[in-house]
Amino acid sequence: MKILVCISHVPDTTSKINFTEGDTKFDTNGVQFVINPNDEFGLTRAMWFKEKQGASVDVVNVGGPETEPTLRKALAIGADGAIRVNIAATDGFAVAKQLAKVVQDGGYDLVIAGRESIDYNGGMVPGMLAGLLKANFVNNCISLEVEGTNATAAREIDGGKETVSTSLPLVIGGQKGLVEESDLRIPNMRGIMMARQKPLNVLEPIDASAETESVKFEKPAPKGAVKLVDADNVEELVNLLHNEAKVI
Repeated sequence: MKILVCISHVPDTTSKINFTEGDTKFDTNGVQFVINPNDEFGLTRAMWFKEKQGASVDVVNVGGPETEPTLRKALAIGADGAIRVNIAATDGFAVAKQLAKVVQDGGYDLVIAGRESIDYNGGMVPGMLAGLLKANFVNNCISLEVEGTNATAAREIDGGKETVSTSLPLVIGGQKGLVEESDLRIPNMRGIMMARQKPLNVLEPIDASAETESVKFEKPAPKGAVKLVDADNVEELVNLLHNEAKVI
């Protein structure tokens, strides 16, 4: 089984986010980038298939040279090879078309993507990729088993989960639950050294025009001041909730 894991290069959630050029460009100065958490769950599951079933695992990113350290981390975790499509990931549909070309050329049976990246939260690439490939698709995936060409997956739904049976070729949008957080892997020294010897292939993009463009970014408004009410002053609390907060 050949597996391709889609890796997004995203800011660490502890990073301070700022914008430049009139809030039209993301300021990367001082920002630490990591593997998208939803993709990390998928990569760990792919490692299980590699170790238990002999699957081969490649990782792919659509982005510039600045994303290569993130791909190298994925290689250090255990991926066999990495692919970078040399174009900025500015539009979900354009990204899906680039990934579809990689999947078709590589003959992959299973594509594991995160359900969304934590930077733009578009949540559209896995579904569009499956559509372009005419492959089966399971989103919000929290469990995946593959036997031969048959797959069983569970996905999160409102108030519970749904288990489905399907077949390869398959694209999933994975998330927390696909593996336990305690199973996520940290590269060790041996993995880091081996990653330097593994192939990282840079592909030029196919012609795929972007259908959307980010016009402006806006950070959430700062939180207002907190009003403290004495525990014995219930009337004042009720008055504030009713007349000021208007929640009762």
